[in-house]
Amino acid sequence: MSKFIFVVGGVMSGVGKGTATASIGRILQSKGFRVTAVKVDPYINVDAGTMNPVEHGEVFVTEDGDETDQDIGNYERFLDTDITSVNYMTTGRVYREVIERERNLEYGGRTVEVVPHVPEEVVRRIKRAAKEAHADICMVEIGGTVGEYQNILFLEAARMMHLKHPKDVLFVLVSYLPIPFNLGEMKTKPTQYAVRTLNSAGIQPDFIIARASRALDEPRKRKLSQFCNIDERDVISAPDAASVYDVPLNFEQDQVGKRILSKFGLRARQRNDMKEWAKLVKTIHAEKKAVRIAVVGKYFASGDFSLTDAYISVIEAIKAAAWHNGVDPQLDWLDSTEFETHPEKLKELSRYDGILVPGGFGSRGIEGKIAVIRYAREKKIPYFGLCYGMQLATIEFARHVAGLKGAHTTEVNPEAEHPVIHIMPEQEAIVTKKKFGGTMRLGSYACALAAKSHSRKAYGKREVTERHRHRYEFNGDYRERLEKAGLTIAGTSPDGSLVEIVEVKEHPFFVGVQFHPEFKSRPLRPHPLFNAFIKAAIA
Repeated sequence: MSKFIFVVGGVMSGVGKGTATASIGRILQSKGFRVTAVKVDPYINVDAGTMNPVEHGEVFVTEDGDETDQDIGNYERFLDTDITSVNYMTTGRVYREVIERERNLEYGGRTVEVVPHVPEEVVRRIKRAAKEAHADICMVEIGGTVGEYQNILFLEAARMMHLKHPKDVLFVLVSYLPIPFNLGEMKTKPTQYAVRTLNSAGIQPDFIIARASRALDEPRKRKLSQFCNIDERDVISAPDAASVYDVPLNFEQDQVGKRILSKFGLRARQRNDMKEWAKLVKTIHAEKKAVRIAVVGKYFASGDFSLTDAYISVIEAIKAAAWHNGVDPQLDWLDSTEFETHPEKLKELSRYDGILVPGGFGSRGIEGKIAVIRYAREKKIPYFGLCYGMQLATIEFARHVAGLKGAHTTEVNPEAEHPVIHIMPEQEAIVTKKKFGGTMRLGSYACALAAKSHSRKAYGKREVTERHRHRYEFNGDYRERLEKAGLTIAGTSPDGSLVEIVEVKEHPFFVGVQFHPEFKSRPLRPHPLFNAFIKAAIA
């Protein structure tokens, strides 16, 4: 049987459970074990696809087309493996399965109750994920914070697994230790309460990962050990790090991997192989020439705060490519609506080495994006457009180069004179019926690359597979006209029917892709297109 490590949060959300889960997984992987990771989200939504990215963060798409929480992306980047839909569950998904099974008489006429049947479904899904991944160790992150009503059934599932397999299940509490400004002293009491709340669910943590702005000192470790019934060696200091990629190395200073294997009665299968990871971290912190990249989008504002999690995979892909090329990525997040109300600000783009427009939906801010794209094209600033960024690049080219002044996307203007971007035929009926959840073109599809294109040179191969998430596409009726005007169709579906990549000739780098290459980037293996974009930006 696989071993299972449940990771739960204490005191407040956003303390880094996903990073902690991924980091522990990476450490155990480095010791020779096959590791997978499961994310449990307590909301009723069936998946993350219908949620506002400002509220919830990025929607991460898996190879098999699941719209998941951004932590699945963390797992893929740290573990350097593809995570599939079986590794992701929500309250909505679990309840739906239980109800469908009841409707199909799979409970044999018994009364179906919240307990034990819902936790049993959770357990079934966790074990299935571990089995399908052939995992020696399965990390399970439970979203939210202990004490929240939404978490109770998932904690009950974890308790049930521990009751049945006590030697195969461990619990990690990632908790926050505040340092009130006026006191200047790190406080353990909130974490003590978090542990007691977890105890009330029948769970005793085996480890406490103590998140704080500073490293945990010995008096605080002793206090948590004494009042939380835990070995002092299992209280892990987790101060704020300059980079999330520092975290596995920081954890290993407290010998997290060794402690976990000891509790499971396991021995490392190989020497701790974190050399490549340590080399990456050294590169990240080394002094380097800067490359300035403008990310122009609209999902940044959350009240008075900036939330860049809406584009977390894009940001990490840029960073990975920059580090690979020995430069320091300096990213600025620019609100596209600013360029609509203050067009004079376009001149400020001249100070950037590269401009990227990520994916998105709707009409807000798109004229600002189109203005930015035009500036990048005319001023020969390297440009990379992802999904919507590709569609808007096509519109910009059609309007200002091909002379199609009424060019637009039917997503914004259904009556556009020149609908160079239109809804995919199979999507039209779906939208009419308002069946929006999980119905876009999702997951991995093949793309054939044109000879002598930037993209073909970057990939170094004729055909690739990339992940998609869209309803609208390049209108093939305009392909010939736009090509004659100078637009290069650099990538299509293997049968040539769908346009996947557009490029502009006589430009250092102007590439728009219908897919989301950021989802396949890894810190140790940057994506070829991001790599090419950064090289052009450096040049």
